[in-house]
Amino acid sequence: MSNNKLSITVYGKEQICASCVGAPGSWDTYEWLQAAIGRKFGSEKFTYEYIDIDETKHLNQHKQIIERIEAEDLFYPLVLLNGDVIAEGVPHLKDIYNAIKSHGV
Repeated sequence: MSNNKLSITVYGKEQICASCVGAPGSWDTYEWLQAAIGRKFGSEKFTYEYIDIDETKHLNQHKQIIERIEAEDLFYPLVLLNGDVIAEGVPHLKDIYNAIKSHGV
């Protein structure tokens, strides 16, 4: 793997997704992913960012993803790896780990 870190971005809301009742909240998922990925791959290879969909101030790149979540009725939390969607709703570690491995980690 190169020296570049992989970027994990989680988009979510304080309110639980209507289709994800009983699942952890977006922020809890964000923290859980950091811990799980860190245990498996180490923390030095990754950067993490949490984006609250309901916040009013976002960078343009985040606005585009938020608009896509709303337009395509994507479930949140929405997990991106280097800008590519790798999980939505209730994320599965196996899928996320496979996406990370596909980047040479």
